[in-house]
Amino acid sequence: MLLVVAIAFSGSLSATTTPKKVTSKSFTTAVGKLLKSPKFILEKETTVLVKLTFNDEGEIVVLSTNADSEIIESFIKSRLNYANVSHDLQDKSKDYIVPVRLVPEY
Repeated sequence: MLLVVAIAFSGSLSATTTPKKVTSKSFTTAVGKLLKSPKFILEKETTVLVKLTFNDEGEIVVLSTNADSEIIESFIKSRLNYANVSHDLQDKSKDYIVPVRLVPEY
């Protein structure tokens, strides 16, 4: 039986240079769509913190994750790196931490 993974982002981003929370529903929605339909089985709910920034072309660059699985980390990086998503983040030169919740569906 193949398990499907549901990806849910919390509705906030936090800039690593300031403690202030920045909300961006459009960004989390766009990234959530990029992380749909993984090709692996997830056995338990997992939350991964993804540190990312944007390059000069406005594309996402994943700097690191705290994933405890290489499969999950590779999945996140392969789907997000160099993706160009529309967003309303004000300072694209900052690094952001995005919590990603992966939930198995039975």
